[in-house]
Amino acid sequence: MRNKIKFFRTSKKRSIRFELVNENKPIILIFFHGFMSNMEGTKPTALRKFCKTHKIGFLRFEYSGHGKSSGNFIDGNISKWSEDSKELIKTKIKKGKKIIFVGSSMGSWISLKISKFFKSQLCAFVGIASAPEFTEELMWKKFNSKLKKEINTKGIIEIKNDYGSAYPITKQLILDGRKNKIFNNLKLNLPVSLFHGANDKSVPIKYSLKTLAIFKSSYKKFFKIKKGDHSLSRKMDLRKIQLEIKCLIKNIS
Repeated sequence: MRNKIKFFRTSKKRSIRFELVNENKPIILIFFHGFMSNMEGTKPTALRKFCKTHKIGFLRFEYSGHGKSSGNFIDGNISKWSEDSKELIKTKIKKGKKIIFVGSSMGSWISLKISKFFKSQLCAFVGIASAPEFTEELMWKKFNSKLKKEINTKGIIEIKNDYGSAYPITKQLILDGRKNKIFNNLKLNLPVSLFHGANDKSVPIKYSLKTLAIFKSSYKKFFKIKKGDHSLSRKMDLRKIQLEIKCLIKNIS
């Protein structure tokens, strides 16, 4: 498996780690990971195996500042990570291939942000705990006055996530997020399936429901996963996601 993992050099000289398997198949599944995640997680690993088994193309990668891609995490933002994704896909996925975007948490924001560049190829969307525009609602608006003063003064703060890990949040990330809003200016006519855990403590379900409203399609599904957390990485969660991907592919084939 490892010999398939490569690096792509963007126009801004960022080195993006990626893996593309079954690239000659007619349908390519493209996985967009979440904030401070990588392409080695349970979901992309399971989806890779699923695609290998069912002879589906699969692309996974890491934005700059994530995993083993180049750059510092604190220098990144939605604009840069969207550029990384767009350039990689445009270069590595052949024209004429049908593609399905699978966005996990922040990955839903990035994949939807760049969807306009792939109108002729994009044929379905799968969202897992979708979190578009999270930098404003789930970060900035939840910061108390002390944190807001600190980030405005220092340009960076460190906060803990729901899993106990600390991560840096920069002022430039917040400001850039405001330039990349999608809820009020994006409409897509694509088959869509969204998954969200009933026990997600990181991203409220309303984010998936707002994401669902972007789509004007006769094929719209929303799955509220009982006892599911933000990651939706349990075997039962992964089976549901994979089963729905098979349904989507059957619908678009």
